[in-house]
Amino acid sequence: METIIGVFSSRGHAENAVRELLEKKIPQESVVFLSRSEVEAKTIGKQFGAAVGGFAAGAVGMSTGVVAATLLIPGLGPVFALGFGAAALFGLSGAGAGAALGKKLVGEGLQTTAEAECPQDIAFFQDVLSAGRSLIVVRSESPEIARTAGEVLDRLGISIRGSVPVPMQTAVRQVADVAIVTVTGRLTSGQSSLDFRQTVRNLLDNNTDRILIDLNGVGYIDSAGLGELVRTYSSVRNGGGQVRVVNPSKRVNDLLQMTRLASVFEVQPDEATAIQSFTRREPQAVA
Repeated sequence: METIIGVFSSRGHAENAVRELLEKKIPQESVVFLSRSEVEAKTIGKQFGAAVGGFAAGAVGMSTGVVAATLLIPGLGPVFALGFGAAALFGLSGAGAGAALGKKLVGEGLQTTAEAECPQDIAFFQDVLSAGRSLIVVRSESPEIARTAGEVLDRLGISIRGSVPVPMQTAVRQVADVAIVTVTGRLTSGQSSLDFRQTVRNLLDNNTDRILIDLNGVGYIDSAGLGELVRTYSSVRNGGGQVRVVNPSKRVNDLLQMTRLASVFEVQPDEATAIQSFTRREPQAVA
């Protein structure tokens, strides 16, 4: 599954991005919009062909199959999730999921005010949303859909520009119980994202769950590459591990700062500091 992420500071750009994604035949079930703004959510909802209103009151009117959810995030307040793919993004599915999180099924849409523990994806994007920015997430098994969506989100969302001809390469070395993954070149959609994903998967398969990602040699990262970093963060954290980013290049660091993801990834200035930042495990008691 490819995950493409666009971060937006302008409602107009986000609206245009959704419109263009749908015009380019990106399946509606693959697109999810996240925002703290009720007005923005209503506007974007029209792009999905949904009549969305009354979020604050917990009443959502929607077209068949569209999921619109209001998630109450501690310390953040309501976050509006809109789109045919919202249920899949947050692990919700039908009436069973509605009952599990105190949700109410309305027609074929989902109405919710979630006061339970935040879903992992919402928790991850909390820093981005807290800065007043919105997100569009596209998830698809199709490389062609991922490429097309990435072109739209990179052009209209917050991204770093420019061209770096060097293909992506990774190298892995071990320092104590920390695996250091050095990435160079372009971290973009296509083979580079797949290679990076496989590198991380190999580490996890070998029970290596402390991963330090060195991005100093990455000259360009697009929305698919950003999505791959998100995937890595979630995969490692969900397995009880830890991940850090060290010494990103200026262009990558600018993107992480603009999208408010620098604090999420716990970016460290140098390798020694990064290694020390990992939480130390308590020694196993001997029976």
